[in-house]
Amino acid sequence: MAKLNIVLYEPEIPANTGNIGRTCVASGTRLHLIEPLGFSLSEKAIRRAGMDYWQELDVTRYVNWQQFLEQNKDAKLYFATTKGRQVYTEVCYEPECYLVFGKESGGIPEEILREHPKECVRIPMIGDTRSLNLSNSVAIVLYEALRQNQFGHMKLSGKLHRLDWDAC
Repeated sequence: MAKLNIVLYEPEIPANTGNIGRTCVASGTRLHLIEPLGFSLSEKAIRRAGMDYWQELDVTRYVNWQQFLEQNKDAKLYFATTKGRQVYTEVCYEPECYLVFGKESGGIPEEILREHPKECVRIPMIGDTRSLNLSNSVAIVLYEALRQNQFGHMKLSGKLHRLDWDAC
């Protein structure tokens, strides 16, 4: 069964990572954490943050970006960045691709983005908004990738009905 992958490059805020972990559990998505982390993942810290689902999470930690690349040599990567030329909906996401998100304070380093310009995607925003919250950004892009893959392995509750706009 194909699975999508979320990669967090040096995440700093435990609540964001916790929310992303919950989204990964709910969607059957793997989570990859690239250190250093801005918080502890000790059992006590996880319990204190209310992440009671963490033991169900398919999560892998890496000491740095290089180790991630070495252990995922054939990974098809997409980088979510405000500097992306393509809107996230303009990309066709493969069933086992990796969606990479940067740390809250600085995003993905420029040197990484320069190596992958065609794989950079952005979420449209208006005005001078610097960026969206990390966990919101992950959910937006992940669910587009899941939709494109017909939600693959996910259980869809009930029947899907087309909205009858005339009935609204």
